Amino acid sequence: MHRIFLNESSLLKRPVVIEHEKAHYLFSVLRCRAGDHLIVTDEKGKSYTAQILTASKKEVIADITGDYVIKTESGLSITLLQGLLKGEKMDFVIQKTTELGVSALIPVITERSQIRETRKLPRWKKIAEEAARQSGRSFVPEIFEPFDFEEIFNCPGLLAKEGMLFWEKGGQKLSAVTSRLRHADRLSLFIGPEGGFSEKEVITASEKGFFTTTLGRRILRAETASIAAISIVQYALGDLG
Repeated sequence: MHRIFLNESSLLKRPVVIEHEKAHYLFSVLRCRAGDHLIVTDEKGKSYTAQILTASKKEVIADITGDYVIKTESGLSITLLQGLLKGEKMDFVIQKTTELGVSALIPVITERSQIRETRKLPRWKKIAEEAARQSGRSFVPEIFEPFDFEEIFNCPGLLAKEGMLFWEKGGQKLSAVTSRLRHADRLSLFIGPEGGFSEKEVITASEKGFFTTTLGRRILRAETASIAAISIVQYALGDLG
């Protein structure tokens, strides 16, 4: 069955009225018609089965027919703190790390960030929702506005108490770090922008309790490093593999 994410408030009304872009997606892209069945999921991860009553490109009306259980979320909550990237690289990282199961993604403005502001949050949220739907997830990762590197550490609750910063110039072996974090159910992972983190930023993260680690001797592109890091940590501590 096709799936779609809706706001919890939308699901309080019965029958459910789906409008605008999502109605167009169901009707024109997925070719849904009256009588077809859907799975609808709210922002809290609660899912339901539904049957379409009427459909047009402007409005789809559906009747909730029952609960639906989706068990695709990792037991490890990962917040990715990604150094802000240029162009479509950020789109790519959001899409792929959503598929890999991140819980949240925070763009970070660092000393070496080549761009320092963006107005792409609505686009990024849409990419995350599409990737979550495609990969069968029950949650859409939370995507934040960009934060300055130093500012992040002054926001209680934004970061997990434990985590790691990946640095191309070295650090502890990743296998050793993951062994020390096997008890964790929530982690924050820092990945640098093009050019990586500065030594000052590495020291700051270390002073805040984050392990400095490395993905090996080869220098990876920032977008490659993000995918590799999330994959390895999900394999070692989460639900991948």
